[in-house]
Formats: sequence, structure tokens, C-alpha cells
Amino acid sequence: MSASAKDTEIFALVIQAPEVSTPALKELARRTGASRIVGLPDGGTQAFRLEGAANQVGIAAFCADERLDFAFVPATQRLHRVRLIAMDMDSTLITIECVDEIADMQGLKPQVAAITAAAMRGEIDFGASLVRRVALLAGLDVSVLERVYTERLALSPGAERMLASFRKVGAKTLLVSGGFSFFTERLKQRLGLDYTVSNTLEIVAGRLTGRIEGPIVDANVKADWVRKLATEYAQGDGLVVAIGDGANDLPMLAQADVSVAYHAKPVVRTACTYAIDYCGLDAVANLFVRTSQPSIVG
Repeated sequence: MSASAKDTEIFALVIQAPEVSTPALKELARRTGASRIVGLPDGGTQAFRLEGAANQVGIAAFCADERLDFAFVPATQRLHRVRLIAMDMDSTLITIECVDEIADMQGLKPQVAAITAAAMRGEIDFGASLVRRVALLAGLDVSVLERVYTERLALSPGAERMLASFRKVGAKTLLVSGGFSFFTERLKQRLGLDYTVSNTLEIVAGRLTGRIEGPIVDANVKADWVRKLATEYAQGDGLVVAIGDGANDLPMLAQADVSVAYHAKPVVRTACTYAIDYCGLDAVANLFVRTSQPSIVG
């Protein structure tokens, strides 16, 4: 979009947090010159849209001090235009890093988690790091995968509400992960996802071999899948939304019209359209203007 076209868009400031204080909301309205404050649909967060928010100077610093998620949203960014929502799995759709929790069953979580963290910060190659981490899992009984799924895996707050919002407008869902198919396939069934792409752990005689079957799903593969499905579903004025938290999500996020850094590493936050740092995933749906108008708060 050209700078001149963008300048003609009407922006609203969306403010979200587990709790938004009235003084902070009023101060933001004053600073931005907003014409009215609108309450957004109930969820796991408090969310408000400040319409006619013309001034953006100093808002990011104020919101950081108040621990508020914020987003300047153009009027054209409407929920019904979303045709594809692509998500990372570990530490995005779910709260854990599965490989770290599997390693914990082997007493190796600190070693594996350190490699995971370095890969997510973009300090080491993701593919090479995955090979190193999976090699440390060799010999584990396959039953540990089920234990991790049932005992430790939890959806991120607001995940089901977010998916319901996008599903309601007909958007397709893609879970594309450098993690493992044992988990993505179960989440696909549990959440009714349309597509899943991930790595497959090699298993022989009921035990992990410490190897990956087939090519590794890395950052480029993630991006390729988003590009492929965008071509199929998001032609015309359709929007592609991508959500991630680590450096290996960056190429995928770059393919999206709207990219969201969810509780993400700094390298990801700076590259995305928006960042959600304090709220759950249901906050993502509030970054889009809904057809029906919520009630006016003040």
C-alpha cells in the first residue's frame, strides 16, 4: 500500500488487557483525540476501541508503562475479510514447548530447553537445533508422548474463542509447526482445524529413535504453506492472518497481511504488524472491525 493511500485510512486504537483502568482509558482518549470509546465483545480480556484516534505519538510508551496491548487498526481491516488464519503451535496455540516437555521425561529438559530458546531467538539454525534436540530423545518409550499431551499440554487462553470468531466468518485454519505431528493431529481433531503441517518423530519398536521422518518442517516450509493456502483462499480483498512467537515463524509471518507476535521474542515483535503481550489469543480477533457495532461505553 502506498503511503498516500495509507494516510487516508481512518484508524481506531484498540486497547486490551486482563484489566483496563478507567483513568488509563480516558488518558488514551485524550492523547489520541478519540471521538468515542466502544466496548468490544466479551472474552477473557477487557477490550475497547477508541474511534477517531488521530494522534499516535507516545502511545506505545504509555501502553507499555500501563501493561496494555494496543493496536492502531484501519477501518478497512474487517473481520469478514479474513480468509486464512495460520498459527504456530508451541508457545502460541498451546502454552508449552512439546520437545522440552518430552525431554523432561528423560531428565534432560534444561539442556533441550536451552537449545529451544536459542533457536526461538534466532541465534542458531532451527533445523539443526531440532536435529540436536530430537537426538537427545532417543530410546524414550512412545507412551511419553501421550503423557505430555494429557498431562502437560494446555491451550493458550482464548484459543477456542479466537478460532470460533474466525470460523464464524468462514476463514480456513492452518496449524503449521516445527513441532510434532503426534500433537498437531490431536489438536486438529480437538479443535476442528482445516490443515496441519509438522514434523514426524521416527518410532521403532515402540521407542523414539532420535530421528525425524522425512524433510524437516522449518521456517521456509511454514512460509510455503501459508503462501500456498493464501493463493487458494485469499484472493481479491481476502486477508491472511499469521500468529507466531519465535524466529522460525518470521518467514511465515512475512507472508501475512496481518501478522501477530504472540507473547513473542523481541526479534518477532519488531517484525510484526501487532504484538499481543498481556492478553490471550482471543485478543487477535479484536484487531479486526466487526460488521455489527458494539455498545458505546462513553
